Amino acid sequence: MSSNLYTHQGSNIRKTWLLMFFFLLIVIGVGWVVSWYYDSPAILVGFVLFSIIMNIVSYWFSDKIVLKMHKARPANEATDRELINILENLSITAGLPMPKLYVVDDPAPNAFATGRDKEHAVVAVTTGLVQILERNELEGVIAHELSHIGNRDMLLSTVVVVLVGFVTLISDFFLRTAFHGGGDRDNKAGGALAIIGIVFAILAPLIATLMQLAISRKREFLADASGALLTRYPDGLASALTKINNSSIKMKRANHATAHLFISNPFGPDGHARGFLNKMFMTHPPMEDRVAALLGHKLGSK
Repeated sequence: MSSNLYTHQGSNIRKTWLLMFFFLLIVIGVGWVVSWYYDSPAILVGFVLFSIIMNIVSYWFSDKIVLKMHKARPANEATDRELINILENLSITAGLPMPKLYVVDDPAPNAFATGRDKEHAVVAVTTGLVQILERNELEGVIAHELSHIGNRDMLLSTVVVVLVGFVTLISDFFLRTAFHGGGDRDNKAGGALAIIGIVFAILAPLIATLMQLAISRKREFLADASGALLTRYPDGLASALTKINNSSIKMKRANHATAHLFISNPFGPDGHARGFLNKMFMTHPPMEDRVAALLGHKLGSK
C-alpha cells in the first residue's frame, strides 16, 4: 500500500500521546525541581490545584471565550442556509450531534471548532471563507472541523494549553525567587544542583511550547484525513486548503492563544516557511504537505 495520510492516522495518534507522555514528564520534572529547591512540597500542591481550577474554567467556558474574542455571531437561518445544510448533512453522516454554527465577519478565509465535548460543540467559519470556496470545498472544511470534534481534539488542546501554562508559571516563579535569597542553595551540593535546576526552569517552557505546537500539527493532519474520509472527496478539502493558503489576508482579531484552533494560521499563510526552526515553531503543518497528503503523495515532513 502506498504511503499516504490515511495510512498515517494510527501513527499520528501514537505520536500525539507519546508527546503528551513527555509533556507530563516535564511537568513532573519542573515540579520536583521547585519542591526540592524550596524544601516545600506544598508549593507544588498549590500550583497543581491552581492549574486544575484554571483547567476546569477554561474547559467549561472555552467556546464562549473564543467566540467572544473573535466576535462571532450565530448563523442566520435565511442568509446562511447553505452552511447550515452542509453542517447538518455532515453531522448526520459523522454520527455527531449537530454543533452550533457561528459566522465571523472577517475577510480572511478560515474556520475553527471549539467547545468542551461533542454535545456542546461549535463550528465557526469566516465570511471570507464562504466568499472564496465552492460548495464541495466548504464541505471539506466543515468536515475537517467536525473531525476535530469527533476526535476529541478540543479536550486535548485544552489539556496541553493548561500544561504549558503550568510549566511556564512555576518556572517563572522559580526563576524570580531563585536570585533573591529563596531556597536553601548553600546546602544543596554546593549550589551545583541549583544551577542545573535554574537551567532546567529556563528551558522547560520552551520545550513545553515546542511540544504544544507539535501536538497541534499532528492533530491537523489527523483532522484532514478524517475529514476527507467523511466527505469521500479529498480533492474538495485539498482545493480549499490551497485557496486558503493563497490568501495573504491576516485575520483582524488574530490571537496567539487561539491560533491552533483554526484550520489555517490566522496570522497568514505559513506554508512557505520551510526552515527547520521555522517549522518547529509553526502552529500548523505546511499547507503543501497537507495538500500532498490528501492527494495521495508521500508526506515530505513525516
